[in-house]
Amino acid sequence: MEYLDFELPIKELEDQLQKCNLIGKESDVDVSNTCQQIEKKLQETKKNIYKNLTAWQRVQLSRHPNRPYTMDYIHALCGDTFLELFGDRNVKDDKAMVGGLGKIGDQSFMFVGQQKGFNTKTRQYRNFGMANPEGYRKALRLMHMAEKFNIPVVTLIDTPGAYPGLEAEERGQGEAIARNIYEMFRIQVPIICIIIGEGASGGALGIGVGDKVSMLENTWYSVISPESCSSILWRSWEYKEQAAEALKLTSYDMKKNKLIDDIIPEPLGGAHSDREATFIAVKDYIVTAYKELSKQSTEKLLSQRMEKYFEMGEFKS
Repeated sequence: MEYLDFELPIKELEDQLQKCNLIGKESDVDVSNTCQQIEKKLQETKKNIYKNLTAWQRVQLSRHPNRPYTMDYIHALCGDTFLELFGDRNVKDDKAMVGGLGKIGDQSFMFVGQQKGFNTKTRQYRNFGMANPEGYRKALRLMHMAEKFNIPVVTLIDTPGAYPGLEAEERGQGEAIARNIYEMFRIQVPIICIIIGEGASGGALGIGVGDKVSMLENTWYSVISPESCSSILWRSWEYKEQAAEALKLTSYDMKKNKLIDDIIPEPLGGAHSDREATFIAVKDYIVTAYKELSKQSTEKLLSQRMEKYFEMGEFKS
């Protein structure tokens, strides 16, 4: 188990509790009361820390190395029914963008999302979750396939941004993202978007237009990362905490500003602290959201999707 800087008080108490239990097992000394006191203090400390997180601390939690990624969610939700699909039918298959068909219960869904790696080798293989243009074109191809067979779309967003390399720009990175945003307004099936980790810049928006857009509690969604914002405004990464606060990028800020529809609660300690509970929460949300959206006509669905985004922001002449 890896701990973030602000979680060190929790680590100390967990170490004390482990030692206390070990003493109780290896000796005749009754340490049950001491263990109970430590456990009580541990729970109180967890509540105090996780109920009063700063914006930067939530950014750190969204990047936690033990946090579940897109394929973890897909396999947990669909089990053996998931069939991964590959390629954009033009350049190649982008390993940073994954997608395919899967079932939750008796209902089929088209899943699309960015996939990060869990160690050095897989992070390089997945390009750190930063998709190239072919990744976004692959995502759009799968959405059109879902539309053809009247299958709802679920996008799972977790990216530090679209890949900014020269070759990506040569192949039309900006156009690919813009095309996805444009086309997703017209996809004639329900689209449910969930930010499960980092939701940065156009890399997130490229699969982020939907009828229901939600965020897991400890995630962020913004036009720019706190580090990049800090480097632009203050010429240094040292002000990333202030940048995180100023950007209003947390799920609660986004909900307050009416830029997302819902917040999916996470277990105390973050999604990685109880993966099963997180998977169940996401599954319940998808099922509930689809039941609501499936009752609407296609015309109403598209009209409401368009209207929702028209109402975002404010224009003064």
